[in-house]
Amino acid sequence: MADPWRHSGHGISVALRVTPRGGRDGIDGVETLADGGQANRAVTELLAKALAVPRRNVRIIAGATSRLKQLAVEGDPEKLGQALRALTSGQQE
Repeated sequence: MADPWRHSGHGISVALRVTPRGGRDGIDGVETLADGGQANRAVTELLAKALAVPRRNVRIIAGATSRLKQLAVEGDPEKLGQALRALTSGQQE
């Protein structure tokens, strides 16, 4: 199975589904999909912390008003991919 994120020259691009006011902030894993402001801040902060990058390196590139969001994360694509693999497999480093 291919990784559910894409590598770029500056980092990675990842598609996420967020649940506003979900009761907790967390990463639940990888999900294949067929198809709010506080949630945007929460997801960028959570992803930055999980990938150990500054928050300024994480930005929403699509879906700012949707539950389905596309985020870009600047950094070493290989290291970011490894960190995401560990997060989504439940084996945090």
